[in-house]
Amino acid sequence: MLKDLVTQTRSYRRFKQEPAPTLADLEDLVELARLAPAASNKQPLKYALVCDPQVLPQVFSCLKWAGYLTDWPGPNPDEQPTAYIVFLNDVSISGGREIHLIDLGLAAQNIILGAREKGFGACLLASVNRAKLAEILGIPEGLKIELVAALGAPGERVELTAVGSDGDIRYWRDEDDVHYVPKRPLAELIWKRV
Repeated sequence: MLKDLVTQTRSYRRFKQEPAPTLADLEDLVELARLAPAASNKQPLKYALVCDPQVLPQVFSCLKWAGYLTDWPGPNPDEQPTAYIVFLNDVSISGGREIHLIDLGLAAQNIILGAREKGFGACLLASVNRAKLAEILGIPEGLKIELVAALGAPGERVELTAVGSDGDIRYWRDEDDVHYVPKRPLAELIWKRV
């Protein structure tokens, strides 16, 4: 059921090293992104796929993890992602403009839902050292890095919880390292019923 898949599709920040997504898995996920709607049907998104064990740590060094967990530097080497999909804006198609955020969101959601369906987890990262990552991957000037999806077999438990009475929406971890993500209640989201 779609709701179950959506509920299981969380931001995972720790990964098991096996099984790891293959290049074929990453291509399958980009195929799902390719099928997403696009503004004016321009389809300016391109993707760099990374699963080479020699390149993974280099990509990892370009990413910032879990802004609310200020005392956590990110996953340990044995918990780091085992694949990445880098979202690129082909400025020759987009006319040099910023990528339409709806395009980016739809493509990203398709990829992370597809990853979860395959048994993998993902974390979408926008806090990226773009210049360094472009150099590492040899990304030409005409392709602008927009987002990075870190992928792998989930190596942590992530639980949804209700936002407390204080309204705090920051995710947190308990003493057992369970990652909790507060979600606002449905009644708070529906502004009007007509």
